[in-house]
Amino acid sequence: MALPRPASPRALWADIQAFLIGGGKHRLLIGLAAIAMPMIIVFGFVLDARTNIEPKGLKIVYAQSWPADRTDDEIKKLQVIDQKKRDAERLEKQRAYQRLAKQLGIE
Repeated sequence: MALPRPASPRALWADIQAFLIGGGKHRLLIGLAAIAMPMIIVFGFVLDARTNIEPKGLKIVYAQSWPADRTDDEIKKLQVIDQKKRDAERLEKQRAYQRLAKQLGIE
């Protein structure tokens, strides 16, 4: 089976002119829509590729220094205190979401 020979740019231009000249306005609108949709999709990909890739600034993280001779009891006491702080923060966040749900009428 033979493949068709490639078309020249003149043939492409002639086809575009025939398309635009012949037919009604609906063909022009459909042609513009057919060109615009892929352009919108490509533009969306370009915008998405640029989103959230730059760092927002430096973030300094401080590490706590602990004495090397602390006992297991001291470690456990600090873990209990830290857990109470985390539980309090989680409970406050839960209450904030419950207030929001009441304001929106979800609950």
